[in-house]
Amino acid sequence: MIVRLMGEGQLDVAVGDLSALNSLDEELEAAIESGDEAAFRTALHALLENVRKVGKPLPADSLEPSELILPPADAHIDEVKSMLGDEGLIPD
Repeated sequence: MIVRLMGEGQLDVAVGDLSALNSLDEELEAAIESGDEAAFRTALHALLENVRKVGKPLPADSLEPSELILPPADAHIDEVKSMLGDEGLIPD
């Protein structure tokens, strides 16, 4: 699955890694729903760091379409809230 980290580039993430990412996505959603800025920041950084860890970077000139787009690490809680779908940032 091709994941775009806004402002950073694209990474190829194996389907088998998505369950761990979904758990982090759920933590992010809970922090957004509660309005807890500190928990939101921690959850967003954990999610992005995990994607960087398990994903294989694609070349900068790659034209692969992104299946998921994740916000930058410095995104505001309201920006990320507007990006959430029915299944969070990462669908099951």
